[in-house]
Parts: sequence; structure tokens; C-alpha cells
Amino acid sequence: MSIHQQTTFTGRRETAEKAKQSLLEKFRSRPGPDHPETIKREAARRAVVEAREAREAAREAERAAKAAQEPPNGRTRRSRAYSRGRAPGPARGRPPKAMLREAVLYATQRAQRGSRR
Repeated sequence: MSIHQQTTFTGRRETAEKAKQSLLEKFRSRPGPDHPETIKREAARRAVVEAREAREAAREAERAAKAAQEPPNGRTRRSRAYSRGRAPGPARGRPPKAMLREAVLYATQRAQRGSRR
């Protein structure tokens, strides 16, 4: 219904009353908390929550076991590799002075390129 067909106040009021009644009927037709479908949905939600909590507890236990296996001084395998000069990637096998020299050379070249522009 368009607004042009109901120009009177009573027509608009009746339409609003019908809309309120239909909303109320829609609300009342919903199943209550003791309905079997509602109980089934709630049980499914609880099962999902319990499964999520169990996964989180398993992850936490795994983290704790992993932390217990690490050396007591806090050094990890990667930090030990760096200290022995066996670092992964491009730094492998290079002494620290050579790496520093390359970094300084690179920085000066970048600075020279920047000043030409």
C-alpha cells in the first residue's frame, strides 16, 4: 500500500497497528526454550564450545611440553647456529667484519645515489 491511498490519520494508524500485530504474532510463533529443536541447537552449540576449549587446552599443553624441552638457558637451536657461525641464509659462513664491511659499502652507495638526484 502506498501512502497516497491512505491520506487519513485513521488509515495510517490502522496500518501501524496491523504491522505491530504481525510482529507480535511472529515473535509468539517462535519455539520456546523447552522446545526440542531449541534444546538440540543449544546442545550443538555447547558441543562446539567444548570442542574449542579442548583444542585450546591441547595447544596449551603442547606449548608447555615444547617449553619444557627447550634448554634451560633459553637458547634455541637457531641462536646456537648463529653463535657457531652457521646462520641460515646469506649470512652463512661470513665473518661479522665482512658483513659489516658490506653493510657500510651498501649504505655509502645508497647515500651517493640519493645525493645525485
